[in-house]
Amino acid sequence: MGALRAGFDVVSSHVWLILLPLLLDAFLWLGPRLSVDGMVKPFFEVIFNQARLTLTSAADLQRFAEYQAAFGDLIERFNLLSLFGKLQLFPIGVSSLLSQTMPAGTPFGGGNVIHLSSFPAVAGLAFLFVIFGWAVGALYFRGVSRIALGDAQPGAKISLSWAVIQSLILSVLWVIGLLVVIIPTMLILTVLTLLSPILASGALLLMLIFSFWLIVPLFFTPHGIFVRGQNAFYSVFTSLKMARFTLPTSGLFILAVFLLSTGLNYLWSVPPDDSWMLIVGIAGHAFIRTALLAASFVYYRDMNVWLQTVFEKLKQKQSIPAQRA
Repeated sequence: MGALRAGFDVVSSHVWLILLPLLLDAFLWLGPRLSVDGMVKPFFEVIFNQARLTLTSAADLQRFAEYQAAFGDLIERFNLLSLFGKLQLFPIGVSSLLSQTMPAGTPFGGGNVIHLSSFPAVAGLAFLFVIFGWAVGALYFRGVSRIALGDAQPGAKISLSWAVIQSLILSVLWVIGLLVVIIPTMLILTVLTLLSPILASGALLLMLIFSFWLIVPLFFTPHGIFVRGQNAFYSVFTSLKMARFTLPTSGLFILAVFLLSTGLNYLWSVPPDDSWMLIVGIAGHAFIRTALLAASFVYYRDMNVWLQTVFEKLKQKQSIPAQRA
């Protein structure tokens, strides 16, 4: 609670910290929208039509039709520019509300929609947008950490180029790790779905529970870069080491961050796309997510100071019997 309070105090005193997420959401809302609907939708329609042939019961067909309609709406609303925002699977990036909701309208109307039909162009733009998002995310994380912790921390002395390079390395490590985990998982879920949708749902629930157990040691992987000036590899090691000794407390902190950010996102998403009230949601989201990021830096620093103190006391206790002997 002390870390959360400190994070909110930092952002309240330095409101300009929310500018990057605020400007990004404003751009995704009022700027152009790069649509891949015409290129991707026919491909997935073929896949859905083939999968529908394996279903026999009316309940399964109805559930499948609902999934197909929801997926079609998601593709239609998808904006390739949303890749600028922090993808939830990656640790570093600028928080964005509209990269999740992907509005299709604005107060001025439907907005300027640019339809992309070339796969190489889409793949190239997606790659550039993600890399740029990671680089700007490094700037965002570095600014928040310096204001939250002050210039006395080792991380405050790192240059912007070092922060960007280490952020890119860490993000690439995450991509490799995700591919190793996600590809086999998707294959297993696909096979289970063909056998029984109920069995697939149960397996998905177990995987979600197991994933939360993994989130705790991986949550603080970028913090070592910006708080302690470490490289990407050692920052991952430090996060795993900290979680090993502070798992219950760290788990509660991450759960509080998740509940606050996810729960309030529903509130920020209440205004419709074509209402100027969405500005309130954008600003609220930028403030809360920046405050939670600042709180995570404070928590990471305090936990490492506490661990260092504990380890020094243990060494002193171990050295006393050795001296007596």
